[in-house]
Amino acid sequence: MKEIIMFTTSTWPHCVPAKEFLKANDIEYTEHNVSEDLDARKLMMKNKLMGVPSFLIDGEAVVGLNKEKLLAAKNG
Repeated sequence: MKEIIMFTTSTWPHCVPAKEFLKANDIEYTEHNVSEDLDARKLMMKNKLMGVPSFLIDGEAVVGLNKEKLLAAKNG
């Protein structure tokens, strides 16, 4: 399985279904809430990600809930 980092905020409603998709598909990930974590926000911006939910999949920036890429990452 590839490393998946998910960037979220506490208030953006699209983050909830993204987390539900990951959970339903047993996809392991590390969540960084950029509204509460300045270092996470800097990492997100460094990777040119400006919206949430967004992901780093083994270092590749992915904006939004790209189900195909996330399922592929689960399978290695």
